[in-house]
Amino acid sequence: MKRYLIYIAGLLFFIFCLSPVSSQLSNDQGMTLDKIVAIVGEEIIMQSDIDGRLAILKQQNPKIDVNDPALRQKVLDAAINEYLVVSKAIEDSIVVTEEEINEKWEEAKADFIQYYGSLKRVEDIYGMSLSRIQLEHRDIVRKQLLAQKLQYKIFGNVKISPKEVEEFYNLYKDSLGIIPLQMDLYHIVKYTSASAKAKEETYELAKKVRDSIVRGGLFFDFAKRYSQDPGSANSGGELGWVSKGKLLPEFEKAAFELLPGQTSMPVETPFGYHLIQTLDKNKDSVLSRHILFRVGQSEDDRKYVIGFLNSIRDSVAGGKDFESLAKIYSEETTSKGFGGYLGKMGLEEVPPNIREIVSKLKEGEISEPIPYNVDPSKPAYHIIYKKKEISEHKADLKEDYKLIEQRALAYKKMKMYEDWTAGLRKELYWEIKN
Repeated sequence: MKRYLIYIAGLLFFIFCLSPVSSQLSNDQGMTLDKIVAIVGEEIIMQSDIDGRLAILKQQNPKIDVNDPALRQKVLDAAINEYLVVSKAIEDSIVVTEEEINEKWEEAKADFIQYYGSLKRVEDIYGMSLSRIQLEHRDIVRKQLLAQKLQYKIFGNVKISPKEVEEFYNLYKDSLGIIPLQMDLYHIVKYTSASAKAKEETYELAKKVRDSIVRGGLFFDFAKRYSQDPGSANSGGELGWVSKGKLLPEFEKAAFELLPGQTSMPVETPFGYHLIQTLDKNKDSVLSRHILFRVGQSEDDRKYVIGFLNSIRDSVAGGKDFESLAKIYSEETTSKGFGGYLGKMGLEEVPPNIREIVSKLKEGEISEPIPYNVDPSKPAYHIIYKKKEISEHKADLKEDYKLIEQRALAYKKMKMYEDWTAGLRKELYWEIKN
């Protein structure tokens, strides 16, 4: 199944590009020079791209040899195929809108925050603000969407029959390995809303700082002292030149309306209040800097949410059904309609910040209220319900049919993808550089 793993690593390429791992490779692997290893259409593939993909494979399977020439060639071939797909999407006039890029970024942002535990942790790891991460990786997200759209157009309606699932299982059951311990997890989310008083106090602080700047204070100094944007505070709040469509709508509107040198009144966005100073602009982009004042929720607000969730725990202990309560009270729309269902997860799939808590829950137990920081603009708490625990076992067609069906379908699509990209290699320009 090694070829299948390489295919999966290929699918993880764009995730790698968004990962801080890529910036650490030169130190971790002792590389001093980068070079072009392939050209596909107007795109280039660097040696660091291949090293990054191999690093992902190494994480999946520590036993592999990243210096194996045959493996490196297979990984390079997978990379070439991905760039061929992007080139074909452009040739076929596949369109990706700004709205789609922003929506995809919001999904990635939520995944990052859930995985690392908090917005601050993400920004600390990258050494820049989330808005700067978004800006620097916008083209990567665009290419990902181009490839996804074209592949969906070709493979989106591919189905797999029960007979094909059974054939896949019979052929690869010895390679499917042991299904690790899994848990059926549910949760109820309650958002912590900032009180009117907290918002007013933050607004007044931002207004006082603006007054000081207007009276002659240095924006740079106030940004270093007050801004809660870790990615720009130390550089005086500077964001550099940013094109239209790449900033939060409220922020962008204010930045373009200001004359060079002017400082805005406090502008509210989901992240808090901003003082914005426009340094220069043209019809397509703006050079600005800002000071971010985050709106903190009061202790009373947090206590109310925690108390509310504890009352739900008490209700379940008294005989009420968790899933029914989730449909009524959970404020997370994506899981609410399913009774708060998060899915069947192995322990390694649980986000690290809650893994220990979940591992200690017994069947039927509910966690204490814990922070839920998927969206940094909407702080929340949630309680997690472990409904069922399935011990590790050898893959069984009946017990694990859905999982095996998913793998069988992915394998079928992989084979179709290989045939399709083989055709693209004959149709489009590509070249390996020695």
